[in-house]
Amino acid sequence: MVLHHFLLTAFSFLVTAVIFIPIFKRLGLGSILGYMAAGAVIGPWGLRAVDDVSSVSSYAELGVVLLLFVIGLELQPRKLWTMRKAVFGLGGLQIAMTAIVVGALLILLGLSLSAALICSFALSLSSTAFALQILDEKNELKTDYGQASFAVLLFQDLAAIPFLALVPLLANPSVIQNISFIPIARVFAVIAGVILAGRLLLRPLLRIIASTQAREIFTSTALLLVIGVALVMEQQGLSMALGSFLAGMLLADSEYRHEMEANIEPFKGLLLGLFFISVGMAVDFGLIAMQFHFIFLSALGLMLAKATILTFLGRFFKLKFQPSKNMGIVLSQAGEFGFVIFALAKVGGVINAGDANMLVAIVTMTMVLTPLAVFINERYMRPLLNPSAPDFDAIKDDSPQVLIAGFGRVGQITGRLLRVLWIPFTALEVDSEQVEVLRKFGNKVYYGDASRLDLLEMAGAAKAEIFVLAIDDPEMSIRVAETVRKNFPHLKIIARARNRQHVFNLMNLGITNIFRETFVSSLEMAELVLGELGMPEIKARETIMTFRSHDEKTLREQHALRHNEKDLIAYSREASSQLEKTFMSDT
Repeated sequence: MVLHHFLLTAFSFLVTAVIFIPIFKRLGLGSILGYMAAGAVIGPWGLRAVDDVSSVSSYAELGVVLLLFVIGLELQPRKLWTMRKAVFGLGGLQIAMTAIVVGALLILLGLSLSAALICSFALSLSSTAFALQILDEKNELKTDYGQASFAVLLFQDLAAIPFLALVPLLANPSVIQNISFIPIARVFAVIAGVILAGRLLLRPLLRIIASTQAREIFTSTALLLVIGVALVMEQQGLSMALGSFLAGMLLADSEYRHEMEANIEPFKGLLLGLFFISVGMAVDFGLIAMQFHFIFLSALGLMLAKATILTFLGRFFKLKFQPSKNMGIVLSQAGEFGFVIFALAKVGGVINAGDANMLVAIVTMTMVLTPLAVFINERYMRPLLNPSAPDFDAIKDDSPQVLIAGFGRVGQITGRLLRVLWIPFTALEVDSEQVEVLRKFGNKVYYGDASRLDLLEMAGAAKAEIFVLAIDDPEMSIRVAETVRKNFPHLKIIARARNRQHVFNLMNLGITNIFRETFVSSLEMAELVLGELGMPEIKARETIMTFRSHDEKTLREQHALRHNEKDLIAYSREASSQLEKTFMSDT
């Protein structure tokens, strides 16, 4: 009977997801709103296929945990250190300014000072799951505003932990006499312990597991790691998501990073979808129907206030207006931490049950409105505020054998050769002015961002054989490579690289056909120099070939040692010395 109920529940989730997600994606509204609509249909206010919303929500939180683990895998500790100004500066100012504005309005509406303080902080937080899923869907997590948005979300998760501990104090100030710093010290000890264990134990353990070559065991180990760290954090009153992010970050430099991410990805996608379904199931349509105007206007006002503050702060932190506005809209909703804080405030008697239910409804409404706000921003506000930037081309799928991303100096050479050989190809270039110039000379090139999954699908990536990655900007190049590797694993990538670090980043993605853009021409120039100095032509060519073979071998070895500066320097010096000895023995 229990198994039958479980299968029926799972069947309801899957059926509604399969129906709603394609519809909402086709309408351009994104998958999040589709999941929420599916939850509303099967929830207590719909078909009632699932009644126990709380148990579903508890399982669904694992989706957020796995999402933060994957984000942590992509964020190396030294990169996090470089983001410290954005995390503590932008994130701290966002919470402070939003809490002041919202708190003042709540006091005007009649809430007490302590209630306004608690509720304004809760409403200043954004939804990590919603914001990161939107950024991930649009492949914008690694853009300037995507990184700034992540920094804000990270600070919010950090700030929520001590605030949750302060809610009982705000509810009853007399308990201040009994405050103990032992729990705080224990929290720091747990975090330090997780970091130390990760450094000393994780990689040797993963090396042993990987040696078994049993994929299912490696997947089990990855899940065990995420859930284990999350449970340890929860036992200490910390955020499970923050713990999983920390675990992922500890493995960001690991050689197993990509395999871990590939194994976790299916579970993350399913459970994150379940999280959004649970949010849709939890919507109290009865309360919203009775107080629709107040809830809708309150949610809209909160989103406008947060978006305005974030846009201003983005400009203050040197972001351009368009990215600042995008960040404001993506983070404009209130977050799931609000549900926890309102429940604690209700138990402590700071707010009554009616106010708590109303605030939960407002938070939920902001979540519903966020995908719509993002859709309106992309479809109408971006072209209106930046009319000089044309929309991406509608790409005709001509079943190309080759896709070329970046049609500048390097991409054009490949394109010209393919054209005279009548080999069908499609070229994507993100510089609209470059596209106009190229078209005047008869080139077939489309204006489009090759990191966008929808544009790659339109361009025929699913049927192409070769993907030529000729983009000049290293960060953009890596973003495109990640999208292609993730969604079109059959495509053979032939990549251009600007420098050795760019090569290393491409090699991290498993790309082996990499050409440094100035390397070959530099070797040809050096060969001519040797000839002009009197070296015989055959000898000069052999010398250059020896140097090239040695440099390519050295590059592969340096990639393996790139995270250990001391070993890297020692190896590079030894390799250089070995090359000198080789040439001396030849002489």
